[in-house]
Formats: sequence, C-alpha cells, structure tokens
Amino acid sequence: AVDGVRSANRPAAARRTAAGGTIRRLAAPHPRRFTGRATVLFAVLLALALAYTYPVRVYLDQQVDIERMEASQAAQREEIAELSAQAAKWQDPEYIKIKARERFYMVAPGETPVIVLNDADGAARDANGGRPPAAPKAPVPWYDTLWSSVRAANGEAADQ
Repeated sequence: AVDGVRSANRPAAARRTAAGGTIRRLAAPHPRRFTGRATVLFAVLLALALAYTYPVRVYLDQQVDIERMEASQAAQREEIAELSAQAAKWQDPEYIKIKARERFYMVAPGETPVIVLNDADGAARDANGGRPPAAPKAPVPWYDTLWSSVRAANGEAADQ
C-alpha cells in the first residue's frame, strides 16, 4: 500500500519508468509551422511596413522636389549673374555708343553712314534681268490628286 501511495504522487512518466517499462511514442509530434508568437510578430511587422510606406513615399517625393528647386535656383543664379554683367556693360559710355550706332544708326560727326538693306524682291528682279518674278504655281487641290490616282488604278487594272 505504501508503494501505491508513493506511485500516486509521482508523475505518470516516472511511474512507468519505475514500473520497469520504457517510454515509447507511437508517433512523432507534428511541429506547428507558425506558433502564436510568430504569427503575432509577423502581423506586427507587416503593420509597421504598411504604416511606413506612405511616409517613405512622401519623403522621397519631397527629396525630388528639393532637387528640382535647387536646380531652379542654380539656373536663376546664372541668369542673375548674366543680367548683372549686362547691367555693368551699360555703365560704360563706349558700350552705349556702340549700341546707339547699331540700333539707331547713329554716326559720329564727319562719318559717312552706309546702310545695307536686305531687299529679297529687288535681288530677284535683278537676277531675272528686270522681268517680274514668275508667279508661283498654285497647289493642286486634293480632290484632283485623288481622282488622278483613281484613274491610274483603273488604268492599271484594265491593262492586266
């Protein structure tokens, strides 16, 4: 009876070992693919990834905007530098004289101005020996071109 009391207090595996039997499993336990903790961890990581996609996209768009604005500022700085150089030129009296001669055909006292005119009609008249230039041929209307192609197609079909 003492052994019976003692065996009742022991775990089942210890009782079987004490009884002289070996512990054998008939089938191996099937490990679960995902434990509950792994599933929760995966869900948390997926939620974090989804939560960060929009801010990352906004960040990348802002970086592109910043680069475009910096390029625009660089172009504006170059234009400002060019305009400043032109403004500095206009402070020079010699430059003003040169521009006045070019734009308004001004000459200094004692100089003889020579103005070359670009007269395309006069040059064509001179080339034709004084005859008026020939009138340009009028373009053929589209329907005449279409009708002539129909006639040509019909003539080729009749020859074959």
